[in-house]
Amino acid sequence: MFNRDFMEYHSDRFQDASILFFGEDDSLLAIFPANKYENTLCSHQGLTFGGIIAGKKLTSAGFLEVFDELVRYASLHGFEKIVYKRVPDFYTTLPAQYDLYALFKNNACLYRRDINSTIDFLAEYKYTKGRKWSINKAKKNGVAVVEAQDPSQFWKILSNVLVNRHGVKPTHSLDEISKLKEKFPNNIKIFTAILDGEPIAGSLLFINKNVVHTQYMANTEYGRDIGALDYLIHVLLMKYCKEKRYFNFGISTEKEGRYINEGLLAQKEGFGARCTVQDFYEIELT
Repeated sequence: MFNRDFMEYHSDRFQDASILFFGEDDSLLAIFPANKYENTLCSHQGLTFGGIIAGKKLTSAGFLEVFDELVRYASLHGFEKIVYKRVPDFYTTLPAQYDLYALFKNNACLYRRDINSTIDFLAEYKYTKGRKWSINKAKKNGVAVVEAQDPSQFWKILSNVLVNRHGVKPTHSLDEISKLKEKFPNNIKIFTAILDGEPIAGSLLFINKNVVHTQYMANTEYGRDIGALDYLIHVLLMKYCKEKRYFNFGISTEKEGRYINEGLLAQKEGFGARCTVQDFYEIELT
């Protein structure tokens, strides 16, 4: 997600203000993907999360120096606030909570906390009876799961669901997701549930070293009736449990974390997912 080829797809929407931090020997120590919004330096608003991304060699003391330099840089360039979106811990390859201490030292305010639903494949997880029943119903109806190379059919299902049920469009356009999928074929994949040759449910995945993330999921009305999406998720869990460490369903909160979509959360927890959080902080500079 921090690759320029990914970030640039929506460069026209944001005034980029990303920062690189170098050591005395000119080695790259850390990055801060960011954009400018009015008088605020934001962890990039076009990315799900960000914060300071540090190299493996950076020590706690070194990280605190980098964070101090971030605050100093923002102040010198006329920003009045820093908005910091932490990387959820399960995405990191090594324990990396340096920023929590740096935020504490700088009197940062936690203003938003979202609930992620995550399965750790190394821990025990179980389906509820309802999810098992739904999966078996889809099997009996002959639903099959395939990987789709062309995102257009799934995008039609997704767009219809979002417009009809929520009155919104997908964050990405079909053209954007097609180009991103072409650039990152190993990291962006689409799987659809098929019945009689027609897709009736699907999910678009963002995949990194340790995590499979369901960026989008959608069901047609018929797919909902016969458990197509539940069966699709089951197939994906069986596929990736031997390849990755975590399976993340994304958030079930709205209104900056103050409202929980209980139905959505229950569906995810029905597969054995448990709560992990994503935090958002503000640092006032004036």
